[in-house]
Amino acid sequence: MAVLKVKFTKTKRDKLAQILWILNWVSVVSGIILFSLGLFLKIEIKKRNEVMAKGDINSVPNMLISVGVIACIINFLGGKICYDCSDTNKFSRWKLVMLPYIVCTFCFTFCILVGALMCYTMRNELEESLYLGLRDAIKFYKDTDIPGRCFLKKTVDMLQIGFRCCGNNGFRDWFEIQWVSARYLNMASKEVLDRLKSNVDGKFLVDGVPFSCCNPSSPRPCIQYQLTNNSAHYNYDFLTEELNIWMKGCREALLDYYTAIMRSIGIAALLIWLFELSVLIGVRYLQTAMKNVLLLGDLEGESDGWLLENSFVETAKYNINIIKNLGKANQISTVSGMNDPNIDVQNTNCGKTNITTKSIPVAS
Repeated sequence: MAVLKVKFTKTKRDKLAQILWILNWVSVVSGIILFSLGLFLKIEIKKRNEVMAKGDINSVPNMLISVGVIACIINFLGGKICYDCSDTNKFSRWKLVMLPYIVCTFCFTFCILVGALMCYTMRNELEESLYLGLRDAIKFYKDTDIPGRCFLKKTVDMLQIGFRCCGNNGFRDWFEIQWVSARYLNMASKEVLDRLKSNVDGKFLVDGVPFSCCNPSSPRPCIQYQLTNNSAHYNYDFLTEELNIWMKGCREALLDYYTAIMRSIGIAALLIWLFELSVLIGVRYLQTAMKNVLLLGDLEGESDGWLLENSFVETAKYNINIIKNLGKANQISTVSGMNDPNIDVQNTNCGKTNITTKSIPVAS
């Protein structure tokens, strides 16, 4: 029994073909939107790839870009097919193409759904990439004279100012590394030498943060150094004071930023997927209705269109059997009791036999 069977007159078939022609052109625009969203996300990731570890974070924008290009091609072809389906004579040249086209379009719409879901599932990979990338960027913050790292100080400072953040997980990350370049240290100072000697690795560690961690909106001048030393500042208590530096870590700030972008892109991709699915259903109805018109032979009469020719269970069983039987067409059965059908064929007796021949009339 056909699933969701609908009866179409010639007028309804023509209107359906015209509507689908318009919707396919709208789908071309949706493909351009998908491509643009993927390109935008790729550019946003590339802007801050200095603070991101290499990984699979580009899989989502690459997926959206690819799906967007395919959407433009498939829907352009679908518009041409639907336009020709308004004429029964023109449909005859597409009747063998429509079913493979519908199958390919179904797989394509599934890819859109996968791309939309990937926007919500890549948070963990992005968080790990940001954590490792920011850790290395902060570690090399002081290396302004080393080629390949000299830009990291500016990158991290602009990042902390722009996103109002400090450190990787928080401002305390700066306490654990030497972020002041050795060229700016006074090696004749006893305090500097004591700090270098007190550290096992010989690093100059301070309880301070770079200037880019300061909050310019704070009414008090920025306390950038000796954050944990209450006696170094007037009327200051480290444990109770509201510090005038950014408290949020840059990993969290960037993660929130990219999560908001991917959430919006995911919603847009889901809406496009629902639209593409509705267009695909309409094309399926048009294909079955036009096919049945040709079978009935009455080009002006009514015809049935359906989503599936058989029930979901029967269709699933049929497709599963096709998959199981793939590759078995050229195999010879070796089951006991079953032989090659050519084995039992009786051979023609080619021996000599006494055949009575008729006399051939002699010409007089």
